This record gives sequence, C-alpha cells and structure tokens, in this order.
Amino acid sequence: MRFTNGVFKMLSLCLLAGVLVAGIMFPMVGAVGVASNRASDTIDSAQAEMVEIPPPLITSLLASNGQRIATLYDQYRIPVTEEQISPIMKEALISIEDRRFYEHHGVDWKGTMRAALRTSSGTQQGGSTLTQQYVKNYLINVIYRKDKVQQQNAQEASMARKLREAQAAIQIEQRMTKEAILTGYLNVVEFSNSIYGIGAAAQTYFNTTPDKLTVPQAAMLAGMVQNPSLYNPWRFAPKALERRNVVIDTMIETGRLTRADGEAAKASPLGVAEEPVKPAKNCTGAGPEAGFFCQYVQDYLEKLGFTQDQLEIGGYTIKTSLDLNATSLAKNAAMAEVPKTTDGIANVMAIVKPGKDKHQVLALVSNRDYGTDASKGQTTYPQPYGIENKFGTGSINKIFTAAAALEKGMGINNVIETPNHHTSRLFTGGGKSCPRTERPNDGDTRWYCLGNASDKYPERMTLQTALATSPNTGFVKLEEMLGSTDPVIDMMTRLGMRETMASNMSGRPAKPGEETQAQHFKSKPGYPGGAAITLGPNPLSPLELANVGATLMSGGVWCPPSPIVEVIDRNGNPVDLKGKEAPCEQAVAEPLANTLVTGLSRDDLPGGTANAASRSVGWNRPMMSKTGTTQDHKSAGFVGATPQYAAAVQTFNDGRSPRPIRDTDPPSLTTREGNIFGGKVPARTWFAAMKALHGNEPILPLPPVDQRYVDGGPDVRVPDVVGRTEQEATNILQGAGYQVSVVQRDDSRKRGTVVGQTPRGTKVAGGTITIYVSTGSAPVQHDTTTNPPPSSGGEDPGEGGGDPGEGGGGDPGEGGG
Repeated sequence: MRFTNGVFKMLSLCLLAGVLVAGIMFPMVGAVGVASNRASDTIDSAQAEMVEIPPPLITSLLASNGQRIATLYDQYRIPVTEEQISPIMKEALISIEDRRFYEHHGVDWKGTMRAALRTSSGTQQGGSTLTQQYVKNYLINVIYRKDKVQQQNAQEASMARKLREAQAAIQIEQRMTKEAILTGYLNVVEFSNSIYGIGAAAQTYFNTTPDKLTVPQAAMLAGMVQNPSLYNPWRFAPKALERRNVVIDTMIETGRLTRADGEAAKASPLGVAEEPVKPAKNCTGAGPEAGFFCQYVQDYLEKLGFTQDQLEIGGYTIKTSLDLNATSLAKNAAMAEVPKTTDGIANVMAIVKPGKDKHQVLALVSNRDYGTDASKGQTTYPQPYGIENKFGTGSINKIFTAAAALEKGMGINNVIETPNHHTSRLFTGGGKSCPRTERPNDGDTRWYCLGNASDKYPERMTLQTALATSPNTGFVKLEEMLGSTDPVIDMMTRLGMRETMASNMSGRPAKPGEETQAQHFKSKPGYPGGAAITLGPNPLSPLELANVGATLMSGGVWCPPSPIVEVIDRNGNPVDLKGKEAPCEQAVAEPLANTLVTGLSRDDLPGGTANAASRSVGWNRPMMSKTGTTQDHKSAGFVGATPQYAAAVQTFNDGRSPRPIRDTDPPSLTTREGNIFGGKVPARTWFAAMKALHGNEPILPLPPVDQRYVDGGPDVRVPDVVGRTEQEATNILQGAGYQVSVVQRDDSRKRGTVVGQTPRGTKVAGGTITIYVSTGSAPVQHDTTTNPPPSSGGEDPGEGGGDPGEGGGGDPGEGGG
C-alpha cells in the first residue's frame, strides 16, 4: 500500500510540474476558465476579467450643497493606491501569507506541489501565493459575487482548480508589478461584516486610514484574511487576538520586526472600535429627514434604466437637488402640526422648484421619520412622493376642471352657477340615488346629486371666486359645460398627475388590462359618478401635486420632478442622462397657465379657504393656491406656489383602520364626524414651512394675465332663453352652436314656457344646454324633514378656517360633494 501511495504521489508531482511548465510556455486567452468552470476546459485570461469587471464601489448621494447624505453599496470598499498603504501593513501580510512574495513569479513551486499532494489525499490544500489569492479573491468577491456555484468552484478542494489558479497567477505576474498585485489584493480581499479592502477595513475597525495603521492594527487585519468570519474581532475577540499575535511572531521570525517591538505589540489590546465605523448601506443612512428623498432618488434612477445592483456597486457620485434647509423646515412644520407618533395620521410635504427647463425636487418629508420601527413613528413607505394618500385630495382637483374650461373658451371672470344643491342631468345612469326632493319626475333614472358644505353660497359667482371659495356644485356644472369628464382627466395628466392617473384605483401601478384611474373616471354610459373627479376622491401622489403647481408657475411647462443634478461615474466622468429623463413639454398655453395662476391667487386672502393659515404667519407674497378635503374627512390637502417654489401638503390616514380626522391638538381619529379641512392642518403646515423658506428672498409678482383667459373667448356667452317657448329656445341655442336637452318641470307658468336653463352665462361652444320647460301644473310640495338635501359639511364661507365647498371622497351618486 505504501508503495502504491508513493507511486501515486510521484506521478502527481510529475503531472503538476508538466502542467505548470506548459502554463509558462503557452500564453492563455479569455477569462472564463480561471473560475474553475467545470463546463469548459478553456483556461482564459483572469487579467481580462479584472480589467472588464471592476470591483464594487460605494455610491454616494450628495445634497445640493455637496454634503454626503447617504451611501449605497453591496460591498463596503474604499479603494486606495500603493502609496496610501503603510509599509507595515504590507510587511504583515507578506509575513503571514507569502514570505517569498518578491522571489517567485506567481507560483511558489514547493508550496503548490505540497498543497496538490495534500489535496489528492483528501486534505484541504494550502500554499497559495498572494498572486494566486488575488485571482481567487477577485473571482469570489467581484466576478462571481452573486453566483454561489461559481464561488464554490473558485475555491473547491481539487487539483484541477489549483492548477488553473496557478496558471492564472503566472499570467498576472507577467503583466502586473509586485506592488500592483499587492495593492490589488489589499483592495479586493474581504475583512468580514461586508467590509472589503484595506481602506474600508482600516476605517471600520480602527477609524483610521491604511497609511496610519500601527503594527498591532496591521497584524490583526493581515491575520483576518485567512478566515474573516472566524477572526472577526467583535464576535470572536480571543481568536482574533491569538491570530494577530501569530502574525506578529511571523514578522519577528522573518526579521520584519525586532523581538522587543514585536513583544510590545503583542502586549497591546486589540483596540478595535466599539462598533463598526461605516455608513449605512441604504437610505436609512440618510436619516429621518432625508431618507424619503434618498429613496426617491433610487426609484427615479431605476426608472431611467439603472438597476439596484448598478447603484450598489457602481461607485457613482450622485449630486442631487436636495435642499437641506428646505427639508428641515418642511419636516419641522409637518411634525409641529402632526407629531410623528400620532396614531394613523400622516402629514407629508413635497417642494419643487419651478422652471422651464427642469423641475428640481427640493424636499420630500413626512411627519413620520424614515426608518423601519413603526413604534417610533417610522416608515419606509414613500409617503411624500408615492401614491400613498388613498383617500384623495378633495377640491384641489377643481384646478383641472377650471383649466379645462379655460382651454375651451372660458375666462376667470366668467360667471358660473353655484346653487347650493345640484342634480346633474348629464351624469346619469340606472337606479335611484337622490333624495326624493332632489329627484325629477323620471325617478327610475340615477342622477348625480350633490350639495355644498354650506347653504350660504350665492347662486352665481365668477370662476376666480369659485376657486377661492370652492362650491362643489359649480365645478360639477363646469364639467357639464365641458360635455364630459374627459377634458378634466386629460388636463390632470398634462399638468402633472401622470403616474397618479396611470395607477389603479388603489394607487398601485395598473397591471396590463387593469382599469386605470383615468379610465375609471372617464364619462361612460350608466356611470354618473365619474363627475366626482372634480371633487378629488382618487388616490394621488403629493409630489405630483406639487409639480402641478410648478407647471402652472412655469408658464404651463411640465417637466418631470427630478431629484438629479448630475451623476458622476467611478472614473470622474459625467453620465449622460439625455434621452433617459422625460423631456419638458408645453402642457398648456403659457397665457392660460399665467391667467389660471391669477385665478388661483385669492385662496389665501380674506374670504378664501386658506386665509386663516395665511394670516397666522403674516404671509404677504402673491401666490396661487387651492385647498381640498375629502367628503369623509379622511384626508385633506393644500397646494400652493410662488415664482420661487411650489409645494403640496397632504394630511391623510396611514393606519390600518382609517377613520375621519379631527382637527384637535394634536389631530386625532374619530368614529364620528371629522372636521379637518385643507385650510387647517395642510395649509398651516405649508405656510409655516414656506414663510421660513422664502426668508428674505424678493417678493416677486405673479405672471401677467391674458385677456382672452380673463374674460373668455367671444363664443362663450350663452344666450338667455328663459321666458321663451321651447321651440324658440331650441332654435336660438342650436343657432349658437349648442346642443339642447329638454327637461319637463312642474311650474304654474304657461305650458311650454322655458322656466330655467343650465347653464346661464357662460358655456364652451359645442356643449349641451339643458332647458326646463313648464308643464303648466304647480309643483307638489314635499316634506323635506325626512329627506334633507345632501351636504358635505364644513365651515361657513369667508371664515377662513377651512374649505366650505370641499368634499367628494364618498361614493359618487350618494350625494357626495
């Protein structure tokens, strides 16, 4: 048996020597074979792989002032140059891992043969040179870092792997200097805890740099490379200390340390930091304020084609538009109104800078801290920018109805009808949904019935006044004047609610074939509730809402809300994002946008729904704004903009048991009637943050109006046909370009006489005018005590404490305003 083993060993040595000599004589090409790929016999160039696939580096996110706010990484690595590594670190590594490093040419013949023989007899091989280890570590930690099978192949206990590794090492030595190999190895090797390379190891374990490492520190790190997990000083301090001292002994033995210096070094403690000195590897490192912005940067770049893996290994420097001052002001304002631990109520804010070539996102905050501990008021849900407000924005959507009406020919000075209650005869379907007093005679038809929050509205007012006081009925009647909800939905998308309208009714990305919000609210037969879109019952993104303000304040130019200023690659070169970011576009005519801004400029003034919040901070700047509240008070919002900044605030349920919100101190959930309005918590948050953010910046005027959009086009005046016969009225209206709908109404005036029309005053050309024709019979009086007219609830107009005409979050057709 001994004879047989001896012959086998002799043959193995001969085979090994032959292969190694062949490796020296014949150059190798390619890269795959180095990895011990059992599916191929090709031995390729490891050097080619090392050039083509650089090691993973951390990506840094910078605020607009250059301050680093977060790092993204898979492997924490700080690359260093040869000159940035202390000589003692190199001496320690060579002493313990490869004493003849400067003498061999990639392979230590004696050590490799010994390892091969041990491997053939079932014992784990050893004897690899630092050059061989460099190849192996590069394969494991870089090229195959996510391929477990190939990683195992690269360190399998076989003679074949050892031979491939040796041949690759010989080639590496022919192309790289010894110092380059040593530096490369020290930049790629693992030191446990996701720490790779001597730069990150020196920082993490000793809070220092590689050029300043002491003998005990260098020895400990050199000892770790053999088994990073086993010699982890935080988990296995005794073993790490023992291993460190072994390294020091080898340094004494090889003459790299004197006995006295070595013994002194061995007597010192490990001296590692109490905990790893390294940044978080994701957006939690951005902290409670900037974490949402960091997450938005990731999401935004992924939509541009960057993968999560690219961001974690690419070594990018991402210069963002994050304004730390704006973020702090917004965060403080949000938490002042709704403390972060408030049960079930989120208060979020997004700030965007208007512009005709870019809409830069400056801040994305929530009263919740960014983090994973809900008990501490933390969340990682994208509340400030995702479609997380599932309950809607309420009357803020009236902006889009007004914009659509202006585009069709109206002006902000045109008068619209704003009755306290309205039964829509355009949005009809089947069934009965209105109170008896609200239903016309044909009771089998399902009408869309709604009321205002108060019965103190005048019956008619200008569009500009309506935008400030927010009567529900007036804006549903505007939809009727437009002929359908389609122009409103189109305007929502164009002005900025793009992802919102493309999502489903739960606020999630619509799957193929699934109904989107845009499709849900489009006018269609048998669905009266589509009219509710102007009353804002739909889930939405606060950031997109803020960007609507930026679009209007930018002369109608929509740009994607971008958090990116510049992306620099690991080599210091800018990454070209042209063609990846959506281009800016003229969403609506500039005169229309400018005039609508003025149309929205009275909400913060006396009589407007945000006046109380405006007064509370002494606001004195021209601005556009709009409040909104959903019918059941589960959410409320405010959007406003000046020429310098646009921002939106949304206050909404974010708990598991949504309930109405009461404007208590702090706000609370209730099982009874809620009383939160857009003019309360949201507006107060907005004005507190924006007053401070504007600071001493100049007070700028609003853009100039265009008379076309002030007084309307020449074709928007609707002929007044009340008092005429049905036929006369029909001929006049059709002659003016309108379609006519006739509804019989009980009235004591002469049969066939037109006793009312909808609308009166203004109407876009081509729309439908409803005329009410007398039956000649007096109407039957009904008892209204059991069926009171529907109302959304709210405060009296002009009180400044809320939006008296808000609502719309309920089931359309149920009387929701």
